[in-house]
Amino acid sequence: MALTQETVLAALRHVDDPDIKKDLVTLNMIENIQIDGKKLSFTVMLTTPACPLKEKIRQDCLAAIETHLGNALEVHIEMSSLVTTTRDNTPILPQVKNIIAVASGKGGVGKSTVTANLAVALSRQGAKVGVIDADIYGPSIPTMFNCENEQPGIKKEGERNLIVPIEQYGVKLISIGFLTPAENAVVWRGPMASSALKQFIGDTEWGELDYLFIDLPPGTSDIHLTMVQTVPVTGAIVVTTPQKVALADARKGLKMFQQDQINVPVLGVIENMAYFTPEELPEHKYYIFGKGGGRALAEECGVPFLGEIPLVQSIREGGDVGYPAIMQDNVTGKAIEAVSEAAAQQIAIRNAQFAKTEKVEINT
Repeated sequence: MALTQETVLAALRHVDDPDIKKDLVTLNMIENIQIDGKKLSFTVMLTTPACPLKEKIRQDCLAAIETHLGNALEVHIEMSSLVTTTRDNTPILPQVKNIIAVASGKGGVGKSTVTANLAVALSRQGAKVGVIDADIYGPSIPTMFNCENEQPGIKKEGERNLIVPIEQYGVKLISIGFLTPAENAVVWRGPMASSALKQFIGDTEWGELDYLFIDLPPGTSDIHLTMVQTVPVTGAIVVTTPQKVALADARKGLKMFQQDQINVPVLGVIENMAYFTPEELPEHKYYIFGKGGGRALAEECGVPFLGEIPLVQSIREGGDVGYPAIMQDNVTGKAIEAVSEAAAQQIAIRNAQFAKTEKVEINT
């Protein structure tokens, strides 16, 4: 068969995206086909730089080319990415492709630790990432990113003053912790905290982002309602630990997003502190808080299970010194990387299969 752009595309129509279940050509994922004699090169545009199935897609493309065009070709495949979005014509955060809420039913389950590590993991994969610390009363993102003494800048744009976020480890950050002395308690009523969140969303110069994570306070509160009323949220990630009391509260937090008047897609459940692994025995797992609770919750609620993060001393130490565990090449870093890839995968699936989220209108 003659080697032309048309025959190459015909061959690649036999390769499906494993998640979206459509072929790469129909999904417009094949670009820049170059033919030079027996040399063939093309680019596969993935839906996220953190695609966990990158190598499978590459191998499937090579197999399809060999099957339909022969094995005498010298084939080079470049794997690139263009993060998908359902957000268009949005006056607030117009250059942000995906807004991800990270929630938990109760405090102390490591939600902020998970948020920080997800953000850094995706940034290290090549994505443009930001984090809003929406836990106004107990901000921890400045500590976890080792920038407690930093202050965001102010930029004049027309009649508006825009906050310029701090950038650390390739992630843009904003938190009330940057704006108030660390030793001072924030004693605000709900409307004041909600107003601060609105400013973090609408009056901050975020620029182009693939993922903007909003680290929510525990439970369900004014902050949660303010978020869904201010911007259309791509989806929510729920963090829990295996204990029964944590799962009960996580279930309530998850069900809040699934309420008809909220209707934010739940991208999945992450089980933090899933098991204890001693640093000197990385293959050993001790399920000291119970086993499988996060997975069971995900199955019960009909949402994906994104994975387990172990209880390891280095995670706590990394949070305390502002050096996220994902930046360490050990069992913890690998677990977090797998969870971040699963989260990015679910965002891409959500964008391909569900209509865009609308802002919530709630009359109180």
